[in-house]
Amino acid sequence: MGTGVPPSGGEKESLHASLDRHRDVIVWKLQGLGEEQVRRPMTPSGTSLLGIVKHLAAVEYGWFCSTFGREAEPLWFAPEDDFAIGERETTEQIVAFYGRARVAADKAISDLPLDEPGTSWAGRRVTLRWVLIHMIEDTVRHAGHMDILRELIDGATGDHPR
Repeated sequence: MGTGVPPSGGEKESLHASLDRHRDVIVWKLQGLGEEQVRRPMTPSGTSLLGIVKHLAAVEYGWFCSTFGREAEPLWFAPEDDFAIGERETTEQIVAFYGRARVAADKAISDLPLDEPGTSWAGRRVTLRWVLIHMIEDTVRHAGHMDILRELIDGATGDHPR
């Protein structure tokens, strides 16, 4: 688990540390659960713990790579199916996909200045700073969803390991 946001770090370092801290929580929420538990749809819309991880991997590639014209791993699923877990998809496969997305995103964060302009999938002009803030918000939002789903599965709660 990351050490958190440095109390006197620079803007980019602080934003990146915040994102990393919550990315670690996403993976931590799967620990100790079996394949059926992480795949189990827990809401009427079909949301599962593993589906959230798959979604976050896809959007990390989209926002940090595609937005800035960087290479992204080709998706084997339609973008609108990013929360769905196929019969042959495993926890190991999805967690590894998320890990590769994080590495690609981290490279973009490292290589580009905060004011670097990019174009989103919807054609909107954004900066790396905006993307970092957006991905922190999205990751934290989904970590909260995962906290609730995990509590429903086995009663475990918490936003970070103690």
